Amino acid sequence: MTDNAPVLHHEATGPEDAPALLLGPSLGTSLDLWIPQLAALARAHRVIRYDLPGHGGSPASLLPHQEPGATTVADLAGLVLDLADRHGLDRFHYAGVSLGGAVGTYLAVHHPDRIASLALVCTSAHFGGAGTWRERAALVREKGMAPVAATAPARWFAHPETATTPRGAALLADHAAADPAGYAACCDALAAFDERAGLAAVTAPTQVVAGAGDVATPVSHGSELADSIPGARLDVVDGGHLAVVEEPAAVTELLVAHLARAERP
Repeated sequence: MTDNAPVLHHEATGPEDAPALLLGPSLGTSLDLWIPQLAALARAHRVIRYDLPGHGGSPASLLPHQEPGATTVADLAGLVLDLADRHGLDRFHYAGVSLGGAVGTYLAVHHPDRIASLALVCTSAHFGGAGTWRERAALVREKGMAPVAATAPARWFAHPETATTPRGAALLADHAAADPAGYAACCDALAAFDERAGLAAVTAPTQVVAGAGDVATPVSHGSELADSIPGARLDVVDGGHLAVVEEPAAVTELLVAHLARAERP
């Protein structure tokens, strides 16, 4: 990657000389997903939040493969490594929600030298098989974001009232505004993702956080991650798939404690 090559849209917060922490968002959201945790995490870390291709400020054109069905989590992980390289980061902490967590899992399995610690929030080593994701990708390519945006509250929130809060409403607006091409490509990546066989090779200190009311990646998926990754810790919080928004204090506390353990001499 050249110095002037485009990278994922991102925002960096916190001391420039602090250990780096990259934060990955879920499908359909933007880097604003992490606003509830940002202040606490940025006290002792250089926090870099990024947007997935076709989401927020990242164009879908960043994807190395533009044809339908071709995008993989490996492609998304490559874009994250490009972003880290742009910031001169040989090694960094990583936390991600859902698809953002899948990216972190891939990096920890295939690029272990880059990952100082790993936090997997409401995510999975596999996402229920390819069929549903291929169907959603096809729907979005044909009819745009409206059909899937309308069903997002039920997938995201265990507490329906979250959708009417300012933070919930902003996330739903991000979902509706996503580029259908980029969103569908990310669905393709989820369809093809299955990293179960690689979990035992993860060496990074790992915190898994599951939402008790998460219907998209149930607690059993978090348990599978924690049981398969050596030394991983599992904590279950209230809330649904976007527990970072529904239970922000609980998730923040777990992440701060996890980073402190990972950096302890």
